[in-house]
Amino acid sequence: MNAIVEKKEIRNLSVEDLKKVLIAEGEPAFRAKQISEWLWMKSARSFEEMTNLPKALREKLNERFSLNVVNIHQSQHSSDKTIKNTFRLADNNIIEGVLIPTPERMTACVSSQVGCSLTCKFCATGYMERKRNLDAGEIYDQVVLIDQQAKLNYGIPLSNIVYMGMGEPLLNYANVLRSIDRLTAPDGLNMSPKRITVSTAGIAKMIKKLGDDQVKFNLALSLHAANDVKRNEIMPINEQNTLKALAEALKYYFIKTKNPVTYEYILFDNFNDGLEDAAELAKFCKHLPCKVNIIEYNPISFASFQNAEEDKTEAFANYLRKQGVITNIRRSRGKDIDAACGQLAIKEK
Repeated sequence: MNAIVEKKEIRNLSVEDLKKVLIAEGEPAFRAKQISEWLWMKSARSFEEMTNLPKALREKLNERFSLNVVNIHQSQHSSDKTIKNTFRLADNNIIEGVLIPTPERMTACVSSQVGCSLTCKFCATGYMERKRNLDAGEIYDQVVLIDQQAKLNYGIPLSNIVYMGMGEPLLNYANVLRSIDRLTAPDGLNMSPKRITVSTAGIAKMIKKLGDDQVKFNLALSLHAANDVKRNEIMPINEQNTLKALAEALKYYFIKTKNPVTYEYILFDNFNDGLEDAAELAKFCKHLPCKVNIIEYNPISFASFQNAEEDKTEAFANYLRKQGVITNIRRSRGKDIDAACGQLAIKEK
């Protein structure tokens, strides 16, 4: 194995951990704060960049630790200005992330795992194996690189981050929360947590943990069906996390955080797009303050689902609105480069 991967990744250490290492090496403790600022405020990509550290210390850090930065491997530009990136990790694994520009916002869609273990039937990533979780630094790097891309291509910095790329964020709980801490902390990138959304396929006990941790970011649940029979068919995770269990977890989360929840609902032709489905969804929405994003389906080669017809989409949305549910219809971005919702899958070996 490559030596750089065998060394301990320095970004996996807290400032307190760094202090202990430095003191043991005979270095002053205040250097830990300087190193942390280089890593999380200035997004340093090598120890050499840390110019206010003595050269001997930089060399010592380089010998003892790795800084496993993420690099852009390939970028594809969509006709609608969306940019899809394949990122190469230090161990040569590949993940994907997307820059989604709209008139209102500049959004980074980032991955939390290499692959995914959830096998949702409509999602290309679900047909990949899950190889490993991403470290907090690897998630952070995606944001930094996509922000640079936004400024370079459109002259506008990132305004929003969505954890909607590859993987299930709540199955990489500690690293996802640490990455958000580093993105939002004053001694990190100082972004607003209200500009960050974590999307989950629905793991009840982890949603409750978000409540216990009183998180400040937004939570979105990929729902896609509001009855257990249909949801089991397309999302096997529902068998252990039924709609009843999810409703209880979400109510607990709301009591603890006072954050409303977004339900993401892809409309599949002749599967979950009828008014009876809308009625079930409206009933599910009564549990707590929420809104619904109706998402256009993006067909993938692995599955036979098709997008719902336009008139049924409008009728579905109008039914929800008449029931008092805040409802938005989201049009897909980046479909022509397989960058849209549910299309992220590594095609190369």
